[in-house]
Amino acid sequence: MSDKPLVGFLIGSKSDLKYVEKGLRLLENFGVGYDFQVISVHRAPDRASRYALGAESAGLKVIIAAAGAAAHIAGAMASQTTLPVIGVPIPSTELRGLDSLLSTVQMPSGVPVATMAIGEAGAVNAAILATEILALGDPALADKLRRYRKQLAERVQRDSASGPRQEK
Repeated sequence: MSDKPLVGFLIGSKSDLKYVEKGLRLLENFGVGYDFQVISVHRAPDRASRYALGAESAGLKVIIAAAGAAAHIAGAMASQTTLPVIGVPIPSTELRGLDSLLSTVQMPSGVPVATMAIGEAGAVNAAILATEILALGDPALADKLRRYRKQLAERVQRDSASGPRQEK
């Protein structure tokens, strides 16, 4: 894995970690360095602002922000940096992530947040999208992505070949 973090991976609460662990492991498997932080834009807004404003000078290229409930981390980051921001809604309330999805995806014109699916699948896809963005300038990383996609296709083929057979 790269020693230098290229991705800022933020969660709003320690309880969100269980939803993003597979995404973090995927970044590690691709060899993409990341800076993992628990950041609350509601409880520690100054710290969140400092992170967003310093992300580019710290060498980050992409920010992934996962949060539940009001889920304003992604929007707060996007409002203070020109780095690509990927939002991951977390299903942490009785609304099972719908509240998080809407607050992440409904950004005003001019402040984009690429919004993923709710929960674990969203965190995995965020890691892949961040890696794809980084791979635009890194042919070795692009090769790793091609191999990953090939492995996904091979897994589907294996699953299909080992599935139940209908007898005639």
